[in-house]
Parts: sequence; C-alpha cells; structure tokens
Amino acid sequence: MTISQKISNYRISRYFKLLFVFFDILLLNAAINLSALARFGNLEELSSKEERAIVLLMNLIWIGLLLYRDSYRMVRIERIESILRRTINKILIHAAIVSIFVVFLKYEDVSRLRLLFFYLFFFFIIMIFRYILMKILKKIRANGYNFQKVIIVGANDTGERMRKILAKDLTYGYRFLGFFDDRTAVSSTISGPFLGEFDSIQDFIVKEKVDEMYVALHIDKVEIINKLIKICEQNMIRIKFIPDFQLYTKSSKVEVVFYENTPVLMFRPEPLEFASNRLVKKVFDICFSLAVIVLIFPWLLPIVALIIKIESPGPVFFKQERSGRDNQTFMCFKFRSMYVNDLAHDKQAGKGDSRITRFGAFIRKTSVDELPQFFNVFLGDMSVVGPRPHMVNLAKEYSELINNYLVRQYAKPGITGWAQVNGYRGETKELIDMENRVEYDIWYIENWSLLLDMKIIVRTIINVFNGEENAY
Repeated sequence: MTISQKISNYRISRYFKLLFVFFDILLLNAAINLSALARFGNLEELSSKEERAIVLLMNLIWIGLLLYRDSYRMVRIERIESILRRTINKILIHAAIVSIFVVFLKYEDVSRLRLLFFYLFFFFIIMIFRYILMKILKKIRANGYNFQKVIIVGANDTGERMRKILAKDLTYGYRFLGFFDDRTAVSSTISGPFLGEFDSIQDFIVKEKVDEMYVALHIDKVEIINKLIKICEQNMIRIKFIPDFQLYTKSSKVEVVFYENTPVLMFRPEPLEFASNRLVKKVFDICFSLAVIVLIFPWLLPIVALIIKIESPGPVFFKQERSGRDNQTFMCFKFRSMYVNDLAHDKQAGKGDSRITRFGAFIRKTSVDELPQFFNVFLGDMSVVGPRPHMVNLAKEYSELINNYLVRQYAKPGITGWAQVNGYRGETKELIDMENRVEYDIWYIENWSLLLDMKIIVRTIINVFNGEENAY
C-alpha cells in the first residue's frame, strides 16, 4: 500500500477547519510583517504597545470571521470566483472593524499606510494560498483519493442530472456508485448502474461504506423519504435532497427565505435587484465605455468610416430598433456591414449572406461592427455585459415560442454576454439554438457579479483574436 493510499484512509477533512485557520493566521502575520518592511524598512515599529494591540486584534477578528458560518469551507464544485468574492467580503469586513477600533481607541502611532499595505499583501497572499490549495485538492481527487462515495435514490431525470454533475469532473472528488428506485419508476434516460429497490438500500450503504445519499424523489414519497432519513442518521451518512423545482421553472438558482418560521422558495434571485450591485455595474459601464470612446474611437472611427464609404454607398452607422431591459425598445448603433437593403430590419444575417460586404465580413468576424454600442452603454440603454439585444420582431416571435424568453429582458442588454462566449452567437437557425441562448442568459442574470463580467470580457477578447465559427 502506497503512502498516498494510507493517508487517504484517514479522514483528514475532519481536521481541515483547524488546518485552514492555522495557515490563514500564518499568512495574516506574514502579511503584517511584509507591510511593516514595506512601510518602515524594519520590524521594530511593530513592537510598540499600540501596534501589538492591533496585531492581536487582527488575528482575533480574522479567526472569528473564518469560523462564522463556516467561511473556511471550500465546496468540491465551487468556482474560484465564488471563493474570491467570499474572501473579499471577509477582508472588507475585517478592515472596517480594525479601522473602527483604531479610530475609537485613538491609536495615533498606528500607521494608516502600513494598514493599507497589509490588506494589499494579505489579499494577494491569501488568494494565492486558496488557489494552490484548490489545485492540490483537485490533484489528489483526480488520482482517486479524498473522494466521497455517493448514491442517488430516484432513477429519474432529476437524479440523472445530479449524476452528470457529480461525474462531470474527477477533481470534484465524488465516486458515484449507482441508483436506487422501484423498477417500475426507472427512467429510460438514466445511464448509471441500477443497484436495486428501496429495501436493499440499508445493506448496500453499510457494506460499501457510502458517504452521501442524494434523494431525487417526488415529495409525495413522504413515507419512503422518512425511512431514508432514519437509515442515514443511524449509519452516520449525510443525506441531501434535490427539490425538483424545475418542474415549474427552468431557473437554475433559487433562494430560500424565512417568513418567521415558514420557509419560502423564491425562484430566480437577481443580484442586480440590489441597488449597490446596480451602482457597481453602472459605474463600471460608464468608466469602461468612456475609456473605449476616448482611447479607441478617435483613431479607429475615421479608418472604419472611410473604408465603409469607399466600398459601398450608404451611411457609416447602422441604426436599428431593438428590445432592451423590461422589453422597452431603444435605438442600437453599429458600423454598417451590409449593402443597403430592404431586409436589414427583418432578416438575420446568415453564413455566406450576399448582403454583407467584404469589409463588413471582416468587422463582423472581429466584432468591430459592435463598437458603436459603447455609445449605447454610455447613454444607459445597454451594458458592457448582458444578454444580446434582438430585433423587435425577433423578440416578439421568440417570446411566443419560448415560455421564459422574456426573463432575459430583466437585465440591460450587453455588447457581449455569457451566451456569446459559450458559443451561442450569430444566426439562430433552429429553435433549440435560441432556447440554449436564453438558458445561458438567464444563468447570467441569476449569477451576476463584477468578476463574472470581467471574465466574460476577457473571454470575448480572446475569442476575437482566436476567431469564432459563428461570427458572420
């Protein structure tokens, strides 16, 4: 038996909290020392009574923040963006509390610049630590260690969706053993092994030392669900329920709120419903669009305008009425990429479309034709990132064909979007193409963050240089 195999037999995850806190405190104090060296050139300034008091306070506050609501956790399928957002929140709270104490206690000898250096160093050090830790854990799990044995009770479409998620990536660290259900209820869509009916669950989980059970049964199976809870609690197995709310909506995210002691399930929570998030996005849109208008348009506009005029008669800019937020129309700007034609406002551009000029094909391929939309962003009709705006007649057509189509209109339309960087751009030949685009747009609305916007912008720039098959 190898050393890795021996180590994997121990439940190291039980000690993960203590190790996490221990290493965080080491990093925090390393950042304190680095900030002193950056500010003073030595560590002697940290020996004063006030500095020692603040250092102790910093350690205690961070420990408290880590232990509060299990902030140390790193979920197996969690994205780095989620960890980054949670860490930033904790650092901002930490900084606010420390600042209040410094001001309230009138610690004049505590250098404010050193505190600034500390938070900068601490942020970068701790995020590097988080990233390396994620990579190490993923490497260990990919090699077959530190995994969780799981079963799914409910051989149906909901259970199959969960199986695909758990089996999507070895680095998640899940080993799916199979499904349990009544043989009459087994769906033809499941691709995992069928292990037996409900009566055989208890013997199996004891024999195979199952770690987690996922229940994908309908709520009317109350008696069976109660038996499963009892079995899991008697055998120290963690049980998790998969509510099939997608029977009612295609929303991929829900929020549970409590009205006194009554839980209420809310579909489609929207981060941009919070005024603070809307303000952040608005400031980012104005700054980003203004930068493009000031730095790029003065030299690019004359070149593009001249070539468009030389190649074909007509205006430099193409203006079209499109559907925006709350399904309100606005005038969308683009560089003209087609010969002037009567179908421009009714028919989507297709591959090999004879209406597109040679230069038009180039600016469409490189997305240069979309640059005038930064004026739309600056004017407030659009955002840098969001669901792409569609022609009014197209929006009306698809809103009748796709039930949740208009949900994408909850947000301002964008120059680029989550659907576009995932390959859903250009002509929608089949209804399924638009359904997939709508699904990605709704996911974006439910999961918005400034970091996600930046990620989409970076991926858009990369796609522009790499070229996209559907950009025509």
